[in-house]
Amino acid sequence: MDLHGAFHVYDTTMRDGAQQEGLNLSVADKLTIARLIDGLGVGYIEGGWPGANPKDTEFFRRAAEELDLRHARLAAFGATRKAGVRAADDPQVAALRDSGAGVVTLVAKSHVRHVELALRTTLAENLEMVRDTVSHLRAEGQQVFLDAEHFFDGYRLDRAYALEVVRTAAEAGADVVALCDTNGGMLPPWVGETVAEVLAETGARLGIHAHNDTGCAVANSLAAVEAGATHVQGCMNGYGERTGNADLITTVANLELKLGMTLLPEGLLREATRIAHAVADVTNFPPASRQPYTGTSAFAHKAGLHASAIKVDPNLYQHMDPVGVGNDMRLLVSDMAGRASIELKGRELGFDLSGDSPEMRGLVTRVTDRVKAMEQRGYTFEAADASFELLLVEEVEGHRPAYVDVESWRVITETLAHRGVADEAVSEATVKLTAAGVRYVVTGEGNGPVNALDSALRTAIGQAFPEVAKFELIDYKVRILDQGHGTDAITRVLIETTDGESTWVTVGVGHNVIEASWEALLDGLTYGLRQHDRA
Repeated sequence: MDLHGAFHVYDTTMRDGAQQEGLNLSVADKLTIARLIDGLGVGYIEGGWPGANPKDTEFFRRAAEELDLRHARLAAFGATRKAGVRAADDPQVAALRDSGAGVVTLVAKSHVRHVELALRTTLAENLEMVRDTVSHLRAEGQQVFLDAEHFFDGYRLDRAYALEVVRTAAEAGADVVALCDTNGGMLPPWVGETVAEVLAETGARLGIHAHNDTGCAVANSLAAVEAGATHVQGCMNGYGERTGNADLITTVANLELKLGMTLLPEGLLREATRIAHAVADVTNFPPASRQPYTGTSAFAHKAGLHASAIKVDPNLYQHMDPVGVGNDMRLLVSDMAGRASIELKGRELGFDLSGDSPEMRGLVTRVTDRVKAMEQRGYTFEAADASFELLLVEEVEGHRPAYVDVESWRVITETLAHRGVADEAVSEATVKLTAAGVRYVVTGEGNGPVNALDSALRTAIGQAFPEVAKFELIDYKVRILDQGHGTDAITRVLIETTDGESTWVTVGVGHNVIEASWEALLDGLTYGLRQHDRA
């Protein structure tokens, strides 16, 4: 089925997605997100509710001057007119009319209980509100979509009235009536059956707006399309209130890659992973590693059995080539690793370990055994590729890469009492090491022992290797591995470092967080210097 040009992909990240708990977008954020999502090639981007929210009103004002969308049309969201007021005289409708958006999406009640209890008006007046608002905005030259709120629940309660809302909107000029599973309680068979019935009864063009409260938002969207809907709404990364909305990329990828539909301009689905992660950076919600298609673990393989098969043919344990959505296959090195895992991971890092000589087999066996032994002690190399590469280099070349010879390090944290009140603690670290034949003794201060240690280490190494100034610690994770031991528990630290062009993760393990952090910090700087040497 080829619906290019006829099928609507409609993004509501900046309106419905922004209702997610803890997600707060500035106007600048929304302008950035709009540009990113436009790069995916969607047809419509909902910018917010002008008139009801000052921030959204400002967004549409600035969008008219600053946004130059290549693929999408900007949609303004709002409600039908109030009861007893003409659409032409309603200030909320005026805000939609004056927003500058060529598309308006109206939310309307299609559930009789919501009409009577929430709107506190009659069923007949609600239909007139739909008719008047749609026809007024159409007369003003705007394309109009209608979101039939709580449609599926309303259809079950009073089928005839829910159908009449759809008919009224379509007859008034709405291009699409999106059926909303607002409470997110539907299952795919129910959605498919309802959409098919509504399509047969009304002939209106239908869309689907699904929430994920049953974990079925994407499946419900697919069921609606299979039943005849030609407009899907969703959010990047599945953002949204409660458990979220349908993940737009997952929905579109399933429709394109599995059902053979053409929804986006050719080649733009390959931008999906980059855009999903870029939007996550703007929202400050880290992308879920297990997100379908775009997650960092979406094409990650851990079991040795999987790796053996992938070595023969990657498609044996993957449902698609990850390049199709701009992602990559990853091999995870863990205590489940076998020879094939180590070989493939080595190849990924630039090492050919595929030979069948006794020496090569012995090398791979040593690396495999060493990984398993270290994971028993608390290390993990699944996320710490940089530390694994240093380990691999040590086994291949017979020595661990080293740019410095560390003599000693220590950390002191001191809190001074002033008039009986404890001031903020100050940490001081001293590092003694030799780099490029010169001995350095450096002291650094920080707002904690790890920060002080990082400062002293960078300053010392940086005198011999100035490129260290480019390195920046961007993430720091601590996990206590055997909590039953209390303060004597084993600690694992993962540190992510960047040089502005690439990032890498190193791991450290110790009986205290400072010891573990030191190992991860030193490995991070060592790996970075090795990368610059190779470059």
